[in-house]
Parts: sequence; C-alpha cells; structure tokens
Amino acid sequence: MIKKEMIAMLLAGGQGSRLGVLTSRVAKPAVAFGGKYRIIDFPLSNCINSGVDTVGVLTQYQPLRLNTHIGIGIPWDLDRNIGGVTVLPPYEQSTSSEWYTGTANAIYQNLNYMEMYNPDYVLILSGDHIYKMDYEVMLNFHKANNADITIAAMPVPIEEASRFGIVVTDEDGAIREFEEKPEKPSSNLASMGIYIFSWKVLKEALVTMSDQSNCDFGKHIIPYCHENGKRMFAYEYNGYWKDVGTLGSYWEANMELIDIIPEFNLYEEYWKIYTKSDTIIPQYLADSSFVEKSIIGEGTVVEGEVRNSVIGSNVKIGKGAVVKESILMDGVTIGEDCVVEKAIIAEEVKIGKRVKIGTGSFAPSKLDPRVYAFDLVTIGENSVIPDGVQIGKNTAISGETTLEDYPDRQLESGGAIVKDGDKA
Repeated sequence: MIKKEMIAMLLAGGQGSRLGVLTSRVAKPAVAFGGKYRIIDFPLSNCINSGVDTVGVLTQYQPLRLNTHIGIGIPWDLDRNIGGVTVLPPYEQSTSSEWYTGTANAIYQNLNYMEMYNPDYVLILSGDHIYKMDYEVMLNFHKANNADITIAAMPVPIEEASRFGIVVTDEDGAIREFEEKPEKPSSNLASMGIYIFSWKVLKEALVTMSDQSNCDFGKHIIPYCHENGKRMFAYEYNGYWKDVGTLGSYWEANMELIDIIPEFNLYEEYWKIYTKSDTIIPQYLADSSFVEKSIIGEGTVVEGEVRNSVIGSNVKIGKGAVVKESILMDGVTIGEDCVVEKAIIAEEVKIGKRVKIGTGSFAPSKLDPRVYAFDLVTIGENSVIPDGVQIGKNTAISGETTLEDYPDRQLESGGAIVKDGDKA
C-alpha cells in the first residue's frame, strides 16, 4: 500500500452565489484573480510549497473550466505517478447516486480515495480563499500538541465574528468551545475553514455522522468531535487571508494587489503562486495610452487610459477609453471613447463604443440587494453591451444585450439585465 504522511482534500464545488453573475457559468474557485490567476491557484500553490504532493480536488458546480485549468497538475508540479492532483466529481455508486450535499458529505463520499494513501493526517481546504500558508508549520503544531484536530484560526473584528465559526481557546491553544456563526460571539478568533485531522479521527467522525443531511464540518463534524472529547487546537494565523466570497471582498482583494506596497505580494521568489499559463504574445501599450498603478496581463493592447485597475490577458482597450478602479478579466474588449469606473467585467465581454459604465449615484439593487451592494457594476462573461449606452452604479448585466434593453439608452443605478438562460 502507498503511504503518505499527509494528503490534502480541496473543496472546490461551491457555486459562489454571492458573486452574482460572475459565477452564473463558472465555479467560484475558477473565477479569475489578479490579472493572471484563478482563485484555486492559491491553495494549490500553498500545497506544493508546503511539500504536500497529493491533493484531491472535489468539484461539483460548473466544473468544466476548473477541470480544464487543473488538467494533470503540471503548473503546480502535481503531475505525479504516485499522488499528484486528482479531480473528484460526484459519481454513481452501486447503492445510490447523489450530489455532494455538504462539505463533510463530499469528503465522506471519497473515503476510498483517502484510504488509497493510508495517510497519518488529512488536510481539509477550501478552494475560494486568497492567502499564503505553510501547511507544514501547521502540521508540526498539530504533532507537537498531539492533537486529533487542528483548526487554523485568525483574529477578526468582533463585529464581523458572527459570519464565521468561532473558537474559544485556553492559553495553550486548546479549543474549549466552538460556535458556528453565533449571534453573540464570545471570541473573535475565527475558523478559516482549514483543518488538519488525524486520519482515524476523521474517518470515524465521517462514518458516524454520514446520515446527517447536508453534513458539514462547521455544523456537524467539529461539534461531534468536540462533544466526544477529541483533542482540538487552534493554530493562530496572522498573515494575509481573504475570503473572496462577495463582490466587495473580491474587488478589494484585487485592488490591494496594486498598492505601492501590496499587503499581499504576488512576486515573492520563495513562495511562488503557480498557474496554468498559455503562451501569449506580450502586452502592447500604444502611443496614445496612459497606464498608472495597474496590472496589465499578457497579450493585452492598451490604446486608452488605465488607472488603478487589474487587467487580464488578451484585453483590448480602445482609443480614448478610460478604465478606473476596475477588474477586466481575460478577453474583454472595451470600445473607443468608453468610460469604465468601479466595474468587474468577466471574461470575453464585448463593450461597444462610447459606453459609460458606473455613472450617477448609488441606488439599492432591484435584483438582489444582498449580492449587489458594493457600488460596483458587475458584468457576466460573454455579455455584449451595445454602443452609446449609460450604465449606473450597483448594476448587473448578463447576456447579449441590445439597445432595446436600455430605455433612453440607460440602465439606472440598482438596475439589472439578465437574459434568459443566465442566472443572477
């Protein structure tokens, strides 16, 4: 039997509904980030940089782009004869066929995969966080405390603590209480959704709790282990970590990359972030262009003005166009004389000439105020915007739109155009 000290299970099946039209056709971990990467590149790079060379990636919602991106794991040096990266979609079993219904249910359905490697420890990760962490240091902490479970945790502002699983520890880091999204949190130490389990403890808990509907680590497995006296410790992490689960946090995390001294540095030699890179021609800045404090991807042609923005690869920004404080993903075309302010524009969007995006004043979203609440214009992939229209703040567009969709050539602030077949 193959023996691995620690394997990683990376949960990447999430729909990411709070990213609105950005995830109508793609899983959240496959959403572009930082002009070059996809969100899943960060935990995958952390694995190989930490010496974890066996990773199961659990996919479910819209998996095609994720599967294509991961391939056989070459960019992360995870194309191994033994171990490496394996994509694990739900599959039909002899007794039943079911989707993954919760984070722990997804891991439970892949017990056979884990048993192949007979690990001492299993590292559970989420595929939708931006951070750098050495999991080997966390494993050493786990071993030093003779722990059954170690939960990575970080301090958060107390007013935000109710959004997280909260741990209460003693002076040695042992967990005394665990509260899942409490209304009145008794601590500000938040679980990051990163766990190391001793294999036998994980297996026993998964098998025992497998009949729970929507079986989840925060709601079921961690409380079960706590009630049954398992040795649980919090590994406190104080580096950069961002859950990019909302449009606001996704936009902020991208904008932080272009600070003079970025809080999150993509350029460190000793901890590289790896990604699948296509062979693309260099970027081109025309005589008429002006670029300030921005990331510009390969193959991008800039003839207009770009300020404080993150621009992906193969983007075209026409003459006289101005792009400010925006994220443009791969393959976007911005027509001549456009103005784009505070927008997130997904892949392969085509914007006509003389379009103004992000105009007027804020208005609450008529589509979904919980999702669209950050003063941003969000445009889903493959959308088309006709010439000469004005699009207000806090708006959402998905699909091939025409002039008929814009009364008086306008989409007012808070409005949305979502074509049939597209989800908001």
